[in-house]
Amino acid sequence: MTIQYSYAQVEGLNIFYREAGSREKPTLLLLHGFPSSSHMYRNLIRELEGDYHIVAPDYPGFGNSDQPSTSEFTYTFDNLAVLINAFVEQLNLNQYILYVHDYGAPVGFRLARMHPERVQAIISQNGNAYEEGIGESWAPMRAFWNDPGNPASLEGMLNLLTPELTKFQYVNGTRNPEAISPDNWNMDQIALDRPGNQDIQLALSYDYQNNLKQYPVWQEYFRSSQPPLLAAWGKNDFFFGPEGALAFQKDLKDVEVHLLDTGHFPLEEDLELSVSLIRSFLKKELK
Repeated sequence: MTIQYSYAQVEGLNIFYREAGSREKPTLLLLHGFPSSSHMYRNLIRELEGDYHIVAPDYPGFGNSDQPSTSEFTYTFDNLAVLINAFVEQLNLNQYILYVHDYGAPVGFRLARMHPERVQAIISQNGNAYEEGIGESWAPMRAFWNDPGNPASLEGMLNLLTPELTKFQYVNGTRNPEAISPDNWNMDQIALDRPGNQDIQLALSYDYQNNLKQYPVWQEYFRSSQPPLLAAWGKNDFFFGPEGALAFQKDLKDVEVHLLDTGHFPLEEDLELSVSLIRSFLKKELK
């Protein structure tokens, strides 16, 4: 099997994506989080490409996709979802298993609301849809939402874009930080340090408050559509606590929750366990 590294022209932007596996197999749509890109799925793709068709795009401003300025593209999660939906339609992905992590959740759950008929199942790794699990670590973000022009609030958000905080997101909560490759945070930091990217990240950070306002809408989608869902969650995540994983049980009947003893990026420390859980879940759901 060979991973293809391609670009799609979507609404005038070059959207980079990784693709692997046969289109005759069920499709996995992998949506990445912050501050990462489709690179976070590189090892998972290798493990699953023999049994699934896998597509993993980079959002504009992330990874290898175009980075239009904030004057050229309005960086909101609504707009990211519209663009990724256009990408999905351009690739003729009529049905897929939706896999979300971090920022991938507000993008992916918007896609699910747009076209519930396309979603065969959902896999969430530290991708929230409930107020549960969002705790004290969000204080700088909430301060920024309340007063974005305040120098102290702005400084708190800019700290999230530093090399120290990028590394922190990968190693915090892990059992063995020395087993996590520095390639992860170094590659992410290269993207974050590009001219103009800081403005993009601040725009998305400010817009994130609108994701919380969408939580009741997504929860209604869960109740009405009842997609099967696997939450394979790093329980030591500094930003998205395990309560966010357990909360899916309130609205979904067919839901599995597994709390893994790791941090924000479970695939870096618990790849084999994640793969095992995914295979077992999909074998049961895609009969």
